Order: sequence, then structure tokens, then C-alpha cells
Amino acid sequence: MSQSAQHHAINYIEFTSSDIEVTKKFYATVFGWSFQEWGSDYISFSAASAGIGGGFRRGVSVTPPPDAAPLVVLYSRDLKATEAVIVAAGGQIVVPTFEFPGGRRFHFSDGAGNILAVWSE
Repeated sequence: MSQSAQHHAINYIEFTSSDIEVTKKFYATVFGWSFQEWGSDYISFSAASAGIGGGFRRGVSVTPPPDAAPLVVLYSRDLKATEAVIVAAGGQIVVPTFEFPGGRRFHFSDGAGNILAVWSE
């Protein structure tokens, strides 16, 4: 698909990371994302491994993030298994699993200043 076909679509998402190596290991271990290094202060991930292209830049994250910050929500076929892998990889569950119309989800911290969520039916 050409870039012009992506007009006004979300194309890339960028996060801040206090530790690029910890971040790379965490997301590769938990979600199987692959990374390309762009020096010591930036890594990118591809849409092929993550569903959308994006990256992590070295910086100081606001912890906890403000309530108005966007929440990135990932999908899992097996919510309990994903939660277990997150915890085993050093992540922390910050909002326990709860139900909402259409599914269940939890929020987690990746240990480098980012909070994301995972949902399932």
C-alpha cells in the first residue's frame, strides 16, 4: 500500500523508554516483536511484528502517565497466558483484568515508563 493510501491513517507510534535494551528484550520476549537499532538511543519495530510500525526513543517517561495520555491496547488470544509472560518478563500489572462490553482487559507497565493494555474476547 502506498503512503498516499495511508492519508490521515495512524501510520506510526512512538514511545519513550528509560532503557532501550530493557524495552527491546521485554517486547521481543512477551509479544515477539522484532527491532531495528538506529544508534544507542532509538529502536523501531515493524508493522509485520507489531501490527503498526513504531519505535522507542531514549528519554524520561512521565510515571504514571497522565490520564489524558493515549492508551495503546494490544489483542491477545489468551489473556491469562499473556499476563503470565508479561509478569515473567519483568512487567507489572497496574490495572487487574476487568470485563467490559465485548471482552476483558488489563493494563501493564513495561518497566521502562510505558503503560499499555491487553484485551481479549
